[in-house]
Amino acid sequence: IMNVKVQDTTQQGGERIETDCVIIGAGPCGLFAVFELGLLDIKAHVVDILDRPGGQCAELYPEKPIYDVPGLPIVTGQDLTNRLMEQIKPFAPAFHFSERIDALTRLPDGRFRLVSDAGTEFISKVVVIAAGGGSFTPKRPPLDGIESYEGTSVHYAVRKMETMRGRDVVVVGGGDSALDWTLNLQPIAQSLTLVHRRDDFRAAPHSVEKMRALVAEGKVRLMIGQVTHLHGDGSALDSISVKTAAGEEKIACSALLPFFGLTMKLGPVAEWGLNLNENLIPVDTEKFETSEPGIFAVGDINWYPGKLKLILSGFHEGALMAQAAQKIVYPGKKVLFQYTTSSSSLQKKLGVK
Repeated sequence: IMNVKVQDTTQQGGERIETDCVIIGAGPCGLFAVFELGLLDIKAHVVDILDRPGGQCAELYPEKPIYDVPGLPIVTGQDLTNRLMEQIKPFAPAFHFSERIDALTRLPDGRFRLVSDAGTEFISKVVVIAAGGGSFTPKRPPLDGIESYEGTSVHYAVRKMETMRGRDVVVVGGGDSALDWTLNLQPIAQSLTLVHRRDDFRAAPHSVEKMRALVAEGKVRLMIGQVTHLHGDGSALDSISVKTAAGEEKIACSALLPFFGLTMKLGPVAEWGLNLNENLIPVDTEKFETSEPGIFAVGDINWYPGKLKLILSGFHEGALMAQAAQKIVYPGKKVLFQYTTSSSSLQKKLGVK
């Protein structure tokens, strides 16, 4: 059981938000939870450490076909994400990308206080953990002294594009994130260099075409090689060394953005006082509630006898979770179960004519 303490809810340099529900994780199960909660008039804020929705589904295999989502004989991870985002539009959820919930405690009034690594503070009636296998942690490049530059000159995600304006930006990687930020930051950076170990990219073809066009125009420099050394005062970079087939070259760099992929770790969830079973969160199969009342877990992060790690299982869990969450968000309100096919009030919420 969580250690209940009186919390100081004064703002700590970030935004303070009061809401019905905070969903941790924007993968398919987290997104569908928005839908099920929305049908019951429960407003949600969704927090994800990645810079886009879809979670593991969109980040690790966006083009990989999925065959066991009901009604969709074949769908890619990215297309499923797109469809879910379209489905939850009527409920206008607020998304907080590139943020990780680092602290979760209960307030004296029974609500929860969550604080992200970006300083955003949430006060919420219920919490839904839909974190898949845990939080994604960026893989750190094997460069001496890189830790001292993290947060000032080395960034694994871009929270605010404006912080890159007028800087000598170096993006490292060959996937979608590397190409997307190359294209997005080029117009505002003083200079932008893309470094990749080979002249072959795993990103969307149209992004690669746009990047090569900018290279041809002299607006982006493409270097095929590897970053070998960082140069600066120990807190701010001024340049880096890149080894290419032609030799080692030192180039200006005040912002280094390495996109070397992600690893999954349970992360701060392990410190929240919830009972764990082999790094998974045990839940009941009536409400999918954790050992802490008001905190639910759906999708791959949870465990119960007979659990199957399938997207469709997470969808089912989200539906039952929402029914239980309504009793907490709207205590005393009579729960009337309705079908979207026949309920005019639900159809009105969905904007169906």
